[in-house]
Amino acid sequence: MPVETVTNVLGQVSAYQNSKMADTTDSEELAKLGNSVLQATETLVTALVKPTLTQSNNNINTSATEVRVFAVGQHTTLKKPLQLNTPDALLDIDLIAISEHNEGKAAVSLMTYNNMAEMLKPSLFRSENNTVNTMMSTVVSASLPKTTNKTLTKPVNFTLKHISKWDPEGNLSCVYWNISEWIEDGCSIENSNSSYTVCSCVHLSTFALIMQTKPHDSNHLLELMNKIAVPIGLVFLFLSMLTFALFWRNSRVSNTARLNLCISLLLAHLLFLLTQHFLHYIKPHERVCAVFAGILHFLFLSAFVWMFIEAILLFITVKNLSKIRSKQKEVVHWGFLLVIGYVISLAVVSVSVGVMPDGYGSEKCWIKMDRGFIWSFLGPVCFILAINLVLFIAVITTLRRTLMNMNREVSQLRSTRTMLFKALAQFVILGCPWILGFFTHISENMEIVFLFFNSQQGTFIFLVHCVLNEEVRKQYRKWWLTLWHCHK
Repeated sequence: MPVETVTNVLGQVSAYQNSKMADTTDSEELAKLGNSVLQATETLVTALVKPTLTQSNNNINTSATEVRVFAVGQHTTLKKPLQLNTPDALLDIDLIAISEHNEGKAAVSLMTYNNMAEMLKPSLFRSENNTVNTMMSTVVSASLPKTTNKTLTKPVNFTLKHISKWDPEGNLSCVYWNISEWIEDGCSIENSNSSYTVCSCVHLSTFALIMQTKPHDSNHLLELMNKIAVPIGLVFLFLSMLTFALFWRNSRVSNTARLNLCISLLLAHLLFLLTQHFLHYIKPHERVCAVFAGILHFLFLSAFVWMFIEAILLFITVKNLSKIRSKQKEVVHWGFLLVIGYVISLAVVSVSVGVMPDGYGSEKCWIKMDRGFIWSFLGPVCFILAINLVLFIAVITTLRRTLMNMNREVSQLRSTRTMLFKALAQFVILGCPWILGFFTHISENMEIVFLFFNSQQGTFIFLVHCVLNEEVRKQYRKWWLTLWHCHK
C-alpha cells in the first residue's frame, strides 16, 4: 500500500477516534476504542512493508501519530543494531540478529501516539493505594510486521522523553498495554534522569512510562522522629558495640552475639536512613536501588539471626547458672557463631534473588510487596520471633525451677532476679518492636510507635547490657578515673 494511502487512512482513523472520544468518558469504552485504534494502525503499518533485497524505510507524520518502518533483506548493508526514532521516543533493536532467524529478512515498526493516553489512561495501571498515576511519556508501539519468527534475540531498549513534570520522589514504571490494563511484566528501567527514561523489554507491544506519586501530606511528627530518634538509636548502638568489643575477652561467646547484633542493626539502620535521605538520587537508578534493598534484606535478617543466637545463649546460660562461661564454651565456639550468624542470612537472600531477581527495588528501595516476595523477609522473621517466644517461656520456667531448688542466699537470689529481668527485657528489645511492624498499615500512630521502639533498640540494648551491668559500670568508672588522672 502506498505511503500516501496509509497516511490518508491514518487521518481518517484519527478523525473517527476524536469523534468517539467526544461521546464518552467511560474508561472501559475508551480502552476499547484505544484497542481498535492500535489494531487499525498496526494493520496499516504492516501494509507499508514491501519485500526488499537490501533495505528500505518509510516515515509517516500526522497530527496524532508518528510512524517509522525499517525493513532489511538478504543483501542488506546494515551491520549494527538499528535505531528508530520519533520526536518523543527512540528504539534500539538488533534487527540483523532477528533477520538471521527469518532467512535474512525482517522488518520493524515504531509508532508514537500523541493522544492515546486519553484512551489508555494511566489510572488503568494497578498501583498501591493512595497513589496518583501520571503518564510520563507518549504511548509507543513496536512490532515486527511480516516477520515470521518474532522471537527477540536480546531485549530491546526504548528511550522515552518525559512529557510531564518529573517528581524525584515518584516511582517510575515501564509498562505495556494488555487489552484492558497497563502491566509491568517483562520491562524494567535501565536508566533515568529528569528528561528521559530508558526502558528495557523482552517483548514488543504497546508501551508507556507511568509515574506513581503519593500526596504530600507528610506527618511532621514522623519526620521529626526520623531525624532525631533514629540518630540517637544509632549513637547508642555504636556505644553498645564499642562496649562489647572492649569486653570481648571477658565473655567471648555472649559478646560475639551481642556485638554482631549491634553491628547488623547499626549498618541496617544507617543504610536505611541514608537511602531514604538520598532517595531522589538513588531511585532513578533501578539496579542501584535493588542492590541497596538486597543489602538491607541481608543486614536485617542477620540482626534477626543474631537475636535468635542470643536467645539460645540466654537459654543455655539459664540452664547452667552455676557454670555459665565454662558451659557456654563447651557448647559452641565463638567462631562457629560468626559463620551461623551471617551464612544463614546470605543463603536466604541468595535463594530470594534466584527465585525472583526483580523482587528488590520498591519505591522506597526496599523489598517489593507484589507476588508475595515480602515473605522472603517476613517468613524468617515470624519463625525467629516464634522460636524466641518459646525460648523465653523455657527461660522463665527454668529460672522458676532454679529459684525453688537453690539455696536462699541473698547474692544468688539477686543474681537470679537480675537474670530474670534481663530475660524479660531481652524479649521486649528483640521481639516487640518488630511485632508492632506488622500493624503499621493500620494508622500513622502505629507507625510512629513502631518507629520509636524500633529506632531505640540500640538505646535499650545499651541500658540493659551496659548501664545495668555492674561489671561494665565498674570498668566504665575505672576508665573514667584513668582518663581524669591523665588530663590532670
